[in-house]
Amino acid sequence: MIKKGFIFDLDGVIVDTAKYHFLAWKKLANSIGIDFTEHQNEQLKGVSRIESLKKILKWGDITLSEEDFNRLMADKNTNYLSYIAKMDESEILPDVIKVMQFLIDKKQPMALGSASKNSIEILNKVNLFNQFDAIVDGNAVTKAKPDPEVFLKAAEAIQIKPENCIVFEDSVAGIQAANKANMISIGIGESSVLNEADVVFRDFTEMSLDFLEKLLTTRKSQLKEK
Repeated sequence: MIKKGFIFDLDGVIVDTAKYHFLAWKKLANSIGIDFTEHQNEQLKGVSRIESLKKILKWGDITLSEEDFNRLMADKNTNYLSYIAKMDESEILPDVIKVMQFLIDKKQPMALGSASKNSIEILNKVNLFNQFDAIVDGNAVTKAKPDPEVFLKAAEAIQIKPENCIVFEDSVAGIQAANKANMISIGIGESSVLNEADVVFRDFTEMSLDFLEKLLTTRKSQLKEK
């Protein structure tokens, strides 16, 4: 059997930090006179902090100096960190542990592939840091999803060829990045939104152990249905 590699996004896949990003971005946007909706927040999923702020400024038709731009980025992160400082294991999304334990039992390498620059702190808060063989996050990449850099670096870190990697993602940009890397893309969320994924589950509770077993022997071209 060819060894596979499993790459997890963080926000919206392992933990629901999207709600904290929303609160922090909304506070920032409102502070400069921009309304900010949950629909707009969806468009920031999987996108770096710099690119997210650029999008918000574009929506508000606002131009800032580099100094003010950097200050707002720092303010957003400070607010976000104040929310995640209170996180614990109860914030791990349903059946994430089930999936991880299956992969551990099967001796399959796992990596984190996330745009978050706070991934290590979050993983420590929820006591999952030691489950990963490699962590590639926003501190290790220069190109945001849908560029596949983060997933390609994660594959390299666990020494698995991209075509033998499986990505769990909740964002459109992340699914596109996985597909560009020629990896199996598993969407976690709404199939109507993540329609470019090879397979979509609403969450990990819908993912059977039989399906996970199938992933160990299936190539991207063969994966047509659950």
